Amino acid sequence: MVEPVGNHYVIARPVYSENLFNEEHEKLHRYHKTFWDHLKLYFRCSPQRAKKNALRLFPIASWLPSYRFKEWILSDIVSGINTGLVAVLQGLAFALLVNVPPGYGLYAAFFPVLVYFIFGTSRHISVGPFPVLSLMVGGVVVRLVPDDSAGNGTSTNISTIDEERVMVAASVTFLSGIFQLLLGVLQFGFIVIYLSQSLISGFTTAAAIHVLVSQLKFMFQLPVPGFNKPFGIVYTLESVFSQIRDTNIADLVTSLIVLLIVFVVKEVNDRYKAKLPAPIPIELLVTVLAALISYFVNFEEKFNVAVVGKLEKGFQTPVAPDVGILQQCIGDSISIAIVGFAVGFSVAKVYSIKHDYQVDGNQELIAFGLGNIVGGSFKGFASSTALSRSGVQESTGGKTQIAGIISAVIVLIVILAIGFLLAPLQKSVLASLALGNLKGMLMQFKEVGILWRKDKYDCVIWVVTFLAAVFLGLDIGLATAVAFQLLTVVIRSQIPSCTILANIGRSNIYRNRKDYTDIYEPEGVKIFRCSSPIFFANIEFFREKLISAVGFNPLRVLRKRNKALRKIRKMLKKGELQVTPKGLICMANHAHESDEELDNNRIEELDQPTNMTDLPIQINWGAELPPSITVPRVDIHSIILDFSSVSFLDFSAMRVLQKTLKEFVRIDIDIYIAGAHEGFLDKLERCAFFDEEIKPSMFFLTIHDAVLHILLKKDIASSPKLKPAEKGSSNDCIIIPSDGLRSREGMLTTMSMVYTVTNVSTIKHEDWSGKLFQIPA
Repeated sequence: MVEPVGNHYVIARPVYSENLFNEEHEKLHRYHKTFWDHLKLYFRCSPQRAKKNALRLFPIASWLPSYRFKEWILSDIVSGINTGLVAVLQGLAFALLVNVPPGYGLYAAFFPVLVYFIFGTSRHISVGPFPVLSLMVGGVVVRLVPDDSAGNGTSTNISTIDEERVMVAASVTFLSGIFQLLLGVLQFGFIVIYLSQSLISGFTTAAAIHVLVSQLKFMFQLPVPGFNKPFGIVYTLESVFSQIRDTNIADLVTSLIVLLIVFVVKEVNDRYKAKLPAPIPIELLVTVLAALISYFVNFEEKFNVAVVGKLEKGFQTPVAPDVGILQQCIGDSISIAIVGFAVGFSVAKVYSIKHDYQVDGNQELIAFGLGNIVGGSFKGFASSTALSRSGVQESTGGKTQIAGIISAVIVLIVILAIGFLLAPLQKSVLASLALGNLKGMLMQFKEVGILWRKDKYDCVIWVVTFLAAVFLGLDIGLATAVAFQLLTVVIRSQIPSCTILANIGRSNIYRNRKDYTDIYEPEGVKIFRCSSPIFFANIEFFREKLISAVGFNPLRVLRKRNKALRKIRKMLKKGELQVTPKGLICMANHAHESDEELDNNRIEELDQPTNMTDLPIQINWGAELPPSITVPRVDIHSIILDFSSVSFLDFSAMRVLQKTLKEFVRIDIDIYIAGAHEGFLDKLERCAFFDEEIKPSMFFLTIHDAVLHILLKKDIASSPKLKPAEKGSSNDCIIIPSDGLRSREGMLTTMSMVYTVTNVSTIKHEDWSGKLFQIPA
């Protein structure tokens, strides 16, 4: 019964243990599906299920028929043209990161878009090259086809090296697509949850540093070999600075001017994006202007600058991946597949939340996987999405992937018709454009201070990920970062938060006793909370914290008591102890005997429950014992374990917990467990957790139920004063406890507590002032 009183409420109900609650309230027995049930359901076929799966596999069949042509087509065309122009320039620029001729970047910007149009679920992301993935593919390319194999540097050798590198890039892209497709088919879209936001941020920031360092050779036009190994970035910088005197000044000046212009205009775009109808296409303007100047001034001959050169017209013939290459890049392909999906899905999730629609992680894996398979077959390299390019598609009014198709048409025009116009463009300009897209990633350094203030674990993950990816390389760095992140989870669960609780404000609320001043603790009761799952890795920590909380080791107390009983029996037999109404009296000065002598090689007997049936008197361990007998004093009689935050308990931990609880029970301390989740008790019963010492009756619904039960039990045991209730049946009575609650200062409170007991199970509990106290909620 609940009675509202102003902004308070009064509840009258029985004190419930788990058993009493289940007896009074019938519990439904639900059938829990087994693995085979789920398997049958998954492979069950029906017309409705076939239609649903077809629409899920081909999302275009869902949104294209409902496309609002008149409302959306103009916005999609404008967005597609802007996105296509950016995609062309980024494809050329990011090809330098892969260490392949720039023209192959156009293939990576074309084929994945077509595939995603059919299989993708996001309406706003722009699929294509991404600098981090390009750099990871480039690392594999340099490792398998190093620069020093160019021999004397003739055009024939360079052409051969380029062909080999294109084949490596296509093969690793194809294999990463296979992995993504398999993960999608096997419904492993959840894998992205193992890459936290802190990890992704630190990893992409480190990748931005790698991109920056990798582009220095194009900005300075220096013959810097690739170093795809741990600390490769250090060797690259060493190579750059050792040749710094050979810098091509024309390339350096061009790079700095382009970089300055791009940064300034991008800042203007960000600051005034609300007022501008569309972002200023600075990459396009700079590219056109730089190509024109280079062509008319003839930079290639006058200043010996490196230019894009002739772009192959049309498409390459599809090729099968090289099996030999696939065997050498399995690990790299897995890393590329996971990073590509994580980045693409994260961006898709942002826009889906903004525009209120759903994206399917498993279907995204399939879409990215097929895109990379097709792209790799046509000699492209790994694709995902770029924040800047997707931002252009969304901010310029893109509504659906029709904008993506329009952008692919723009790339197609460049491939088939006007690619020759980019031949005089300097590679240093493309390098500057690539660096211009890193601003957002480099600005993530600001997150370190924010994370340190909010969550130090996440901050450490960010820093470790960044350092590992920078110095060990992106592939090894990613594996190291994931391992370290999982290690932090293990550490946090292995060292859970354990606290001693107290009653707050004389209510039914229990909180950490260290955090409040108005606290009250039942005399002789310890309330212990563990805020973590309990399993094999942290059960010993839990045991140590529990022993520390109660102030004694129960096993040590039990052994001391059993040793004391042996000694008492021996002294009684010799007549050195006499039984009196006041207790035991020592009749002689008894010499001290060592523990080893008392053990008598029967140490296992000391761990058994104390047995006093053969003694003429029951030993009160809390009373004064003869001088020659010393036993640790125990000042508590009950322990309540708050398991409301314990989500699971494994079998190994269960055995240790059972042993620990038995040690407390054997020294006459009552154990209660409160707040255990649904199914916890059933699992313990299946695992044979209960016996004559550990019983299901120790489980209570709440801490307050357990506290009221203890107070009632102790008052009845200590012969309380029982008075007939003013109103009620003959089974009702008023119990005035002899024990009170201890405050923070250690003094007993002077309040009197009244229990209205019905059939010794229903308790209504108020203090004399009429304020609510210990009413179960």
